[in-house]
Amino acid sequence: MSDPIYLELYRELRGAIMDGVFPYGTKLPSKRTLALDRGLSLVTVAHACEILCDEGYIEARERSGYFVSYRSGELFAAREGAVPSGGAVGGSPAAGPETAASLSAGLSAVRDSLSFPLFGRTVRRVLSQYGETLLERSPRDGCLPLRQALAAYLARSRGIRVDAEQIIIGAGAEHFYGLIVQLFGREKRFGLESPSYERIRLIYEANGARCELLPMGPDGIRSQALKDSRAQVLHVTPYNSYPSGITASASKRAEYVRWASERGAYIIEDDYDSEFTLSSKAEDTLFSLSPEGRVIYLNTFSRTVAPSLRAAYMVLPEALMAQARTRIGFYSCSVPVLEQYVLTELLESGDFERHINRIRRRLRRQKEDPAD
Repeated sequence: MSDPIYLELYRELRGAIMDGVFPYGTKLPSKRTLALDRGLSLVTVAHACEILCDEGYIEARERSGYFVSYRSGELFAAREGAVPSGGAVGGSPAAGPETAASLSAGLSAVRDSLSFPLFGRTVRRVLSQYGETLLERSPRDGCLPLRQALAAYLARSRGIRVDAEQIIIGAGAEHFYGLIVQLFGREKRFGLESPSYERIRLIYEANGARCELLPMGPDGIRSQALKDSRAQVLHVTPYNSYPSGITASASKRAEYVRWASERGAYIIEDDYDSEFTLSSKAEDTLFSLSPEGRVIYLNTFSRTVAPSLRAAYMVLPEALMAQARTRIGFYSCSVPVLEQYVLTELLESGDFERHINRIRRRLRRQKEDPAD
């Protein structure tokens, strides 16, 4: 099934911006011009431009049109003092409507787990369908049906195209932090956002890793701090970083990927909250933006299904597969088989994505009418 026309136009314009056809600060053709040139409706063009605005590739100026805000120049070239619309200076949280709403989204999502009747029906269906299979030991990387369902979900929703063999299932993101230290070795220095979720640093240090705290600017880690860092592994939460609520701009995401490529370093992309974006399209992942495969992608179901469900997954680039098999491939999967097949059923039936879309619709309504 082909993608909607507005997504095709979005990708065309995004590619032109990233390739420098429309350099930083230049004005895009008007919506009417784009519509006439391509034989599209104004609504279709407006939808594509809204997504580009949400992701930080362009910005709308009243009565002037759209201007390119993505910087594709030299690494660390962005001005540290530049503040995107609604942002803040000095590392304090960006206060734009998307950030404020995403903070609200994080709080409300905890209270809005998958409905219990739906969860119960899914469990009963799994028990009936799989029977005694659920008593068998899980493969070390997790049950293959779940990893296949995740590969399909990531391809259609996050732009991540990987084989099921690149996906590992584990009991929560914190479980993977320790494995990541063992994967890279304790001699590696880890760079962390500051401020960030305190437990990330505690777990890394408990496993013997050295951590370097990198101060946050209005759209991600400050460029000078990243340039001066001696880190060899960078742990970031590009969307709605906790506790600052900062979402990395498109320029900053590209900067992270260039930094890893030039340093021969790796990035841990902790994508715990991205499903709850208010944009009609999820943010681009660092994993999908890294052609050299220098990003490990992490996500968890405790945010999207229920806090009690301690299940997460890690996606490895092909370049790290052999190293992972040698250094951490002997660990048993720590998620019960029943929970794995319940997640498989939720993904394959479409119930998981319907649940996510329902929450996002509610959050959009709250943004439009905070009293709702």
